[in-house]
Amino acid sequence: MALTLYVDTARWRAHHKQILDQFPGMVPVCKGNGYGFGHERLCEEATRLGTDILAVGTTYEAATIKDLFGGDLLVLTPFRRGEEPVPLPDRVIRSVSSLDGVRGLVGARVVIECMSSMRRHGISEQDLGQLAAAIEDVRLEGFALHLPLDRPDGSDPVEEVIGWMDRLRAAHLPLHTMFVSHLRSEDLARLQAQFPQTRFRARIGTRLWLGDHDATAYRGSVLDVTRVAKGDRFGYRQQKAASDGWLVVVAGGTSHGVGLEAPKALHGVMPRAKGVARAGLATVNRNLSPFVWAGKQRWFAEPPHMQVSILFVPSDAPEPKVGDELVAHLRHTTTQFDRLLDA
Repeated sequence: MALTLYVDTARWRAHHKQILDQFPGMVPVCKGNGYGFGHERLCEEATRLGTDILAVGTTYEAATIKDLFGGDLLVLTPFRRGEEPVPLPDRVIRSVSSLDGVRGLVGARVVIECMSSMRRHGISEQDLGQLAAAIEDVRLEGFALHLPLDRPDGSDPVEEVIGWMDRLRAAHLPLHTMFVSHLRSEDLARLQAQFPQTRFRARIGTRLWLGDHDATAYRGSVLDVTRVAKGDRFGYRQQKAASDGWLVVVAGGTSHGVGLEAPKALHGVMPRAKGVARAGLATVNRNLSPFVWAGKQRWFAEPPHMQVSILFVPSDAPEPKVGDELVAHLRHTTTQFDRLLDA
């Protein structure tokens, strides 16, 4: 009895091939929990795709993934002086986002991140004059731009990249490779046509591994079912049942990521209204679970436990049976499954 991630492998891999065809030279990203699939599985899939490089989040991830993937590893978190040293092979490439970072990595392979409209980290235009001398002491693998997902101002992401290409060229810096994130395939084609001497490589994670939502599904096994009448007390806090129905114990709790939710950016009146409604219900201990039974998401009977959740299914719905599996709408990047089954 488990929380299981089912993967339609043929469909999933067909999607990978489609993305690779759209983005030649793509750099797959394997970071965090491996987008819900785990590092080992994504390394296998990246190898199957024939990629020569894999992007990872941190040096700690690189230390693990180096034994799972035989190509180059690009660490996306920028180097900072004073960080804990992690023994890594020469095929690991470090991102840097400052002059000080470049100067602190003498002899290393580096990708230099430029400050984009994300305003997260990156070297500034004012530093370009000193950068030419600094890169003489490193092995420059290219520059990089991490771009925003949304552009409510209507700005063109291609123009943002072109702006940086022009600045780098004016500073007489080598432009053999530019790593980019969050561009469309047609955007990449425009850039490649305008700068034929530069190789543009798209770093892609979510769109690659999670772009086909119907290729994967989480399901939790029903472990126990108990009938309750209106007013019966149950659970750790001895709450009262609001009506007749069943308490359904299903595999999947906080250790799996059930009940955890990353903050969302809400746009528009309706999404905000729904958010307010959910918050209001939560104040009276009404929280919608990710588990679906008989076509409806069911309410948590109480907050999820470590490895299981208890749901309330009202008597007007079919009675779940032990061994049934409930589809669970879970966020891949915050979920840890018990097992993965290929279909």
